[in-house]
Parts: sequence; C-alpha cells; structure tokens
Amino acid sequence: MEIFKCFHFNLLATTVMFTAVLAIDPYSEALLSLKSELVDDDDTLHDWVVPIGGNLTEKSYACSWSGIKCNKESTIVTDIDLSMKKLGGVMSGKQFTIFTKLSDLNLSYNFFSGQLPLEIFNLTSLQNLDISRNNFSGHFPGGISRLQNLVVFDALSNSFSGPLPAEFSQLEYLKVLNLAGSYFKGPIPSEYGSFRSLEFLHLAGNFLSGNIPPELGNLKTMIHMEIGYNFFQSSIPFQIGNMSKLQYLDIAGANLSGPIPKQLSNLTNLQSLYLFRNNLTGLIPSEFSKIKALVDLDLSDNHLSGSIPESFSELKNLRLLSLMYNDMSGTVPEAIAELPSLETLLIWNNRFSGSLPQSLGRNSKLKWVDVCMNNFTGSIPRDICVSGVLFKLILFSNKFSGDLYPLSNCSSLVRLRLEDNSFSGEIPLKFRHLPDLSYVDLSMNNFVGGIPSDISQAIQLEYFNVSYNPQLGGTIPPQIWSLPLLQKISASSCGILGNLSSFEPCKSISAIELDRNKLSGTIPNSVSNCQALKQMKLSNNNLTGHVPEELASIPVLGVVDLSNNKFNGLIPGKFGSSSSLQLLNVSFNYISGSIPTGKPFKLMDSSAFVGNSELCGAPLRPCPDSVRILGGKGAWRLTRIVLLSIGLLIILLGLAFAIRYFRRGVKNQWKMVSFSGLPQFTANDVLTSFSATKITEVPSPSPLISKAVLPTGITVLVKKIEWEARSTKVVSEFVMQLGNARNKNLIRLLGFCFNQHQAYLLYDYLPNGNLAEKIGMKWDWAAKFRTVVGIARGLCFLHHHCFPAIPHGDLKSTNIVFDENMEPHLAEFGFKHVLNLSKGFSLTSAKWEKETEHNEAMQEELCMDIYKFGEMILEILTSGRLTNAAASIHSKPWEVLLRETYNENEVSSASSLQEIKLVLEVAKLCTRSRSSDRPSMEETLKLLSGLKPLKDDTTQEGY
Repeated sequence: MEIFKCFHFNLLATTVMFTAVLAIDPYSEALLSLKSELVDDDDTLHDWVVPIGGNLTEKSYACSWSGIKCNKESTIVTDIDLSMKKLGGVMSGKQFTIFTKLSDLNLSYNFFSGQLPLEIFNLTSLQNLDISRNNFSGHFPGGISRLQNLVVFDALSNSFSGPLPAEFSQLEYLKVLNLAGSYFKGPIPSEYGSFRSLEFLHLAGNFLSGNIPPELGNLKTMIHMEIGYNFFQSSIPFQIGNMSKLQYLDIAGANLSGPIPKQLSNLTNLQSLYLFRNNLTGLIPSEFSKIKALVDLDLSDNHLSGSIPESFSELKNLRLLSLMYNDMSGTVPEAIAELPSLETLLIWNNRFSGSLPQSLGRNSKLKWVDVCMNNFTGSIPRDICVSGVLFKLILFSNKFSGDLYPLSNCSSLVRLRLEDNSFSGEIPLKFRHLPDLSYVDLSMNNFVGGIPSDISQAIQLEYFNVSYNPQLGGTIPPQIWSLPLLQKISASSCGILGNLSSFEPCKSISAIELDRNKLSGTIPNSVSNCQALKQMKLSNNNLTGHVPEELASIPVLGVVDLSNNKFNGLIPGKFGSSSSLQLLNVSFNYISGSIPTGKPFKLMDSSAFVGNSELCGAPLRPCPDSVRILGGKGAWRLTRIVLLSIGLLIILLGLAFAIRYFRRGVKNQWKMVSFSGLPQFTANDVLTSFSATKITEVPSPSPLISKAVLPTGITVLVKKIEWEARSTKVVSEFVMQLGNARNKNLIRLLGFCFNQHQAYLLYDYLPNGNLAEKIGMKWDWAAKFRTVVGIARGLCFLHHHCFPAIPHGDLKSTNIVFDENMEPHLAEFGFKHVLNLSKGFSLTSAKWEKETEHNEAMQEELCMDIYKFGEMILEILTSGRLTNAAASIHSKPWEVLLRETYNENEVSSASSLQEIKLVLEVAKLCTRSRSSDRPSMEETLKLLSGLKPLKDDTTQEGY
C-alpha cells in the first residue's frame, strides 16, 4: 500500500511538472531540458527555474537566468554563456533547434565530453562559438560549413582525433580558428590556404604530420599563426614569406629541418618569430635585418651554424635574442650591444669566442644575459648592470678573467653563475645592497680575500658556492648561519682558516660543504639547530674533539663526512637508531671504541672507518672479546667464552674444508667477495648451496637470473654472467663499486662469487614484486607519489653520492622492486655496464676512474637515466596507459595534460592535486629532447620535495 501511495505521489508530481513545462516559453523549456542533461555538482545553474505561479507572457523566463542574454524585448535568446561553471556530461544537442537567432555560444572551461552535438551546426546565426577547454572527443563532425556567419571558432584543449576538417575553409567570414591541443592527425589541409578573412590560426599541440602546405602563404589577412608542437616531416615553406600582414609566427617544436628561408625576411610586420626546438640547419639569414618590427627572435635548440649577422644592428626593436643550443661560432658583434631595446640575450651552449662587447648593457635595459658554455675570454663588460634591472647573469664554463667590480653595486641581481672561469681578485659583492640575490656560484675560479663578511645581509640567499678557489682564504663569517632561506653553502678547497662558529639559528640549511680546508677547533654542539641538514662534509681539515652526539639527533641527516681530521673519542651510539643516515665517514681520525650496531652501519663499507687504530666492530675487525668478557657478569662471561670457542671451532672446520677443497685441484678456482649484510661464506659454501637448492628461474630480459637459498636460510637473487679472463679484474673492480653503493632505495648487492670465466652476483630477494606487476592495478595517489620519490632518491644517490657516479643504465618498471613496506628499490643498477665490461668493450677501467663530468659517454648514460625516469613517471601517473610517451606530452597544451592526469588519478584533497601537478611538471622537464636541458637527479629530487619553484619555459638556462 505504501509503495502504491509513493508511486501515485510521484506520478502526480511528474504530471504537475509536465504541465508547468507546457505552460512556459520554448526557450526556457529547451534550457531546462539542457540543464537536466548536465552534471552540475556546484549548482551553478540554481537560478534556472520557473517561478511558482508564474504566468506565461511574451517574455522568456530564461532572459533573467545567469549566462543567458536576450534581445531588448526579452523575447528571443541571443547569447548563451556557460563558461567556467564546472559543468559536465554529454549533450544530446536536441535543445539547440529552437535557438535560430543565437549569435554567441560559449561552453568553455567546463568538463563536457562525448561527441560535439551536430545540432550546433544548425545555429546559422552564430558568429562566435567557443568550446575550448573541455573534453569533446572523436572525429570532428561534418557540417561546420553551415555556420556561414561564424567569425570566431575556439576549440582549444579538447580531445578531438582524426584529420583536420578541410570544411572550415568554406567559412567566408571566419577570422579566428583555434584547434590547438587535441589529437588531430595527418597533414594540414592545403585548403587552409584559401581562407578569405582568417587572421588567427592556432593548430599547435596536436599530432599533425606531413609537409606544411605552401598554400598557407596565400593567407594575406593572417596576423597570428601558431602551428608548432607537431610532427611535420618538412622544411619551412618559403611561401610563408608572402603572408605580408603576419605579426606572430610560432612553429616551435615541430620537427622541422633544412635551412631557414631568407624569404621570411619579407614579413616586415613580424614582431615575434619562434622556431626553437627543431632541426634547422645552416646560417641565420642576414636579410632578417629587414624585419624592423621584430621584438622577439627565438631560434634556440636547433643545429644552426655560422655567426650572428652583423646586420642585426638594424633591429632596433629587438627585445629577446635567443640562439642557445646551436652550433654557432665567431664573436658577438659590437652592434648587438647598441640595440636600444635588448633585454634578454641567450646564446649559451654554442662555440662563440672572443670577448663580449664592452658596451653591453650601456645602451639598453638588460635583464637577462646567459652566455655560458662557450669559449668567451676577456672581462665582464663594465656597464653590464648600469641600467639597474639585470637580474640574471650566467657566464659559467667559459674562459673569462679579470675582476667582478662591474657587479659590486648590481642591486637587481637575483641569480649569478660565474663558475668554471678564471676570475680573480677579491669578491667585491656588497651583499647588503643585494636584497633579491638568491643564487650565487663563484666556484672554480681564482678569487682571494675570503668570503665577504656582510654575506649575512643577503636575506634572500638560498645557494652559495665558492668551492675550488684555492687561494680564497679567510674564515667562515659567523653570521652566515642566520640567513633565513640559505639551503646550501659550499666552500670546499678554499684554504679557509679558523673555527666553526655557533650554528645560530641555522633554520633552513640542508647542505654544508667545507671539506679540504684548514678549519680547526671542534664542531659546536649548536649544530643540533640545523634540523633541515641532510649533508655535512668537513673532511680533510684539522678539526678536533668528539663527534657531537647532537649531530646524531638531526632527523634528516643522510651523509656526514668527517674523514681525515683529528677527531677522537667514541662514535655516538645514537647514530645507530637514525632512520635517514646513509654514510658516516670517520676514516683517518683518532676514533676509538666500538662502531654502533644499528641498521645504518650495516649498509656502510669499511672504508668509512679505516685509519682509526683503536676502532673496532663490523665492518672492521671484531672488537677484542677479552674486553667484552671483562666487562660482563660471571654467567655472561662464561656464555661468551663458550660461544667464542664454538665460533673458533666452526672457523677451523671451515678452513679445513677449504684446504681440502683447494687441494683437490679445481681447474677454475672460485673466489668469494662478501659485502655488508651477507655472512662471510666461502665460494664453496655458495656453490654447494646452488647445487643443493632447486634454483627457480625468474622471468627477465637479463642473462640467467634465479633465486636460491643459502645455508643460513637467506633467500638471494642470483645473476650469472660469463666473461673473458682478461676482463676479470676490471669487472670485479666495478662490481665492488656496485656493492659499496648503499641506499634504502637500492637493492643490496650482497656479494659475488667468481672464477676466470663466470660469476654469480648475489642480491637481496624482495618478494613483493616489481612495478610492472603493480602499475596496471588500482592504487592510490599517495602510494604512487611515494614510489616516484623513492625512485628519484635511488637515482640521486647513484648519480651524486657515488664516486665516480653510477648510471643505472636500464631503468624500467621491471627493475623497480618493493620491500615488505612497499618501499621501491632500484634493481639491476650498473648491470648494463657490467655486461659491457665482461665482453671486453665499453669504457676501460682507466676511463671509468676519471671524474664522471669529464666522461662524455658516461654523462650521456646519466642523462638517459633522467629521461627514462621522466617516462616512468608518466607510466605511473597513467597506470601504465602511457609508455614511451615523452614526445607526446611536449606536444600537448598544459591544460589538457593536467586535466587528463587528474582524471587518471582519484584524489580527494587540494594537496594531492598540487602533488600531481608537481610530478607532471617534473616529467616534462626530465623528458626534454636535449639531454643538457634536463635537470640533474639532485635538482629533480629537490623539485619533487618542493624546495624550489618549477619552470618549464624555453628560455630557461636548465641549470
């Protein structure tokens, strides 16, 4: 009975509503029908209602609703604006039939999906149609040519696919056509050269290919054209030079080849020309000097050669000149310094030589100068900062000399990089007059006179590096620790004297590098104030006293190097319970007692403790049992004696067995090397365990990989390699380096057993599977983010905390394995190089022992790791949908990428959305086409930690 009553009530309500709908005007009825199809979680259309008791009149109720405009009499709807209302759903389009007088339809900045309704093309009075920033998909439907009054069509950032519709060219009055940021494929239709009124064409960020049609040169009305970030297989058609009204031309990142046509110089109204990130070759046409209106010229990241044309002196409006990342040479013409509008000069990573024009900065308001990685000589131009607006000066890796007095009062500076030159004299920077200075690198020069004492007044300073200025001298200014934003101070190998001052307040410092100096005295206990400290390097000084226990209380401290000093006393036991400590190097001091037994010390190599004659405990020699026995009670002393005797007996039996084994004579004698974490087995113990254990093969693209159980019950992963006898030494040396690489995000190499022809590498066996197995499963964002950061930490350790650096070499989802806490560990790191060495090729041992930055092949491997990491981020973000998709994300507008990524990951908080945005930005940076454009893994980890803002513009120096 109750069900019947409910049904009767609903039927009655529906009847009443239906009657009400019949009593209202057709426009309101159609819009209410449209509203019923939409998803409106924020109730932005709450005022789309018919008032109770309202009487039907000639006026339309809809004319009072938000987003609706009507004629003066309020009888006909002329404009519908639903933009930025967070609406979603799929529109049927049936409601549009009634809007025959509609001139403007704006659906932008919403979440509409599905096919674009064909009924929209019946709105023949439309002049402006904006469907941008939605998710309309599928092939673009036919019929757009019926909108013969259309002036503006904006479909930016959707998910359309298939070919570009040639039908648009039939719209006689169309001035704006924006189809950027979708998935359109194939060539640009040649019909697009027949538009009669088109002024704005935007096709960038699709998957367009083929040749750029020369017919585009017929567009005499065109003012603004963007067709970059596609995959063309052509050169720039010289006919583009016929677009006489063109003011803005962007064909960046489009896979263009060949020379730049000199006919582009006919574009005398052109103000902005962007051809960066292509494969263009040849010289820059000197005829460009005819483009008097030119303001921004960016030809960076190509293969251009030759010099900067002298004729550029005629470009009096030029504000941006970016030629970075090419193969250009010669000197910078003096005339460049005469350009009155020049603000940004970016010519880094070429082969320019000579000195910079001495009048540079005198005639214009220079803001940004980057000429790093060339062969420049001479001094800094005296007037480079005379305008008072220079905020970035990047000159590193050249052959500059002289002093820095042109910068002594450059109060506008924010970023200063002069490392790896031959500058000399005192550091004249008056930090009290540099209120915005945040980054200073003066390392690898010949400065003297110490660090300026007023550095503590540079309140925005985050990074300060003066390392490798051997004659710098002086002391560490006592107030430097008070800088509120300082994260890193590096002054290695500077001949600095004196004591370390009190660490007050040491608020934000994460890295202190003062090794290879002449520091004396003790480490102040106030070091405990440095709660953000992750790395402290004080090796090779004359420091004395105890290792302060306060150092062990710093929660994020990972690397401490106190080697080659005069420290004494015990290693504080508190270090043994640290959750972040990766290395404590106290070698070659006067440390005594026992090495703490905590987990961090199990992962450290003996090299961190050698040179202390009174220090004992793993991984050094065992501490004398006599000392331990004397310190215990009677029963415990007896137990220890018994255990010692049993241990000695086991050792003797092991020795006897080993002697017997070797006396039997084995043609290829085996050797065993064990690292921290594996008992000191003999080779025979390991080989016997292999034969006694049913070895299970694990699917892998690598050589034989299996797991086995050793005599103590430890399950290990075993990798077998074969090598030539002449490779034994060099391979085993490299494997030793891999074994000493210890980090919580690296799988441990426990040891290796080898003879003259083959070797078994023993790794920790982690039973929780690999990333490839989990990536397609449903997992929350927090787990994904933890995985990304963990992988970054592992790579950062290999690249920046191992010497020489170790490239992973084979980064992929199957080589990321998880422990019992689902913490990711990098597997197979360095193994590619092991295989190459075992075959007798790749880098020789001598080459490997050189510093990594001077080894081009190894540097390329490190850069490839970073690229693969970026691709792995995309794989994780999309749950495996996107693999090897780095190229495609650079061709998409940012809004599309971000929206798609948000949709892939279910998140419930604003912080998670921010993390997704951050991780996606990192993926874009890591997968840049040029290896040197990518951030280092150290910088990448900082970005993921949110320690500095992300940038992704084409003019960033990339360092």
